Amino acid sequence: MTHTADTHTGVFAGIDIGGTKIAVVLVDAAGEILARGSAVAPAKEGGEAMATTAARLTADLLGESGGTLGAAGVGAAGVFDYDTGVVTAASSTFVDWVGFPLRTRLEELLGVPIAIENDVNAFLLGEVAFDAHAEPDAFGVMLGTGVGGALILDGTLRRGARGGAGEIGHTPGYSDLVCTCKQTGHLETLASGTSIGLRYAERTGASGLTAKEIADLARAGDADARAVFANAGRAVALACASMSTLLDVAEVIVGGGVSHAWDLLSPAMDETLRTAAPITGTPLRIQRAKRGGDAVALGAAASAQKLLRATLAQTQSNTQTREGAAR
Repeated sequence: MTHTADTHTGVFAGIDIGGTKIAVVLVDAAGEILARGSAVAPAKEGGEAMATTAARLTADLLGESGGTLGAAGVGAAGVFDYDTGVVTAASSTFVDWVGFPLRTRLEELLGVPIAIENDVNAFLLGEVAFDAHAEPDAFGVMLGTGVGGALILDGTLRRGARGGAGEIGHTPGYSDLVCTCKQTGHLETLASGTSIGLRYAERTGASGLTAKEIADLARAGDADARAVFANAGRAVALACASMSTLLDVAEVIVGGGVSHAWDLLSPAMDETLRTAAPITGTPLRIQRAKRGGDAVALGAAASAQKLLRATLAQTQSNTQTREGAAR
């Protein structure tokens, strides 16, 4: 855990809630990280334990850095009702997470407005929100246990009417394999960390290896391991080319644990884009994420900053309306 000795005001907290770890960053208005810390996620103990741990970690960092919290944001695994801040779907890793009123509980614990995003949306926001040179249109892909996606158009995160905008991992046509969602052929069957392990096992009979272990084998010259990563890179590039053609977005940012094998993924991506470039002729840039483990928390902090601005603007508007009515 690190922090600065100076006193900061107008601090925003970004909280990254995952299945194994909860991470928090405190940032100023420019996105400069003032403090960061992490704690083991009590995912098996239920939503209340997760919220309490996140709030306690945030409060500890504030106490050490001397900041005054203006708002907080959360990037968390799962699906949310964005109107209520309630978790509506989650993996079995999280006990008593579905139905938990995460926003309301954190507002009670921290005493500030709380913004909620799923972790992939927060990841993409974290990559671009505090970058003055970021493109206004960007697509994010997370290659982790599964494959997630997120979309920013005209500088605004697009969730879609049902919260599913950008979910490229469950687009079909990449294989004849059964996906974790029980449908067939999705991008996730080739490009997730889980699928890389399964595809390698199918080729070699060596089961139970992680994507990282298979990447190490590939770098040591294992032809089957190299082929599995090449197939993953090719599928990701095709998916991104389709997305770029449909939405005219030329910037793709790829993160997640599998992206650590960028040296194994990118050659197949580059080769694929030579014959699958967007019809506009604009080069499609697929690049590795730069913010590392801070991305989700930074995106959550950016959401908190936006929420506070909107809250203050609404308060000012209401005040002016009341004053005008009183005249």
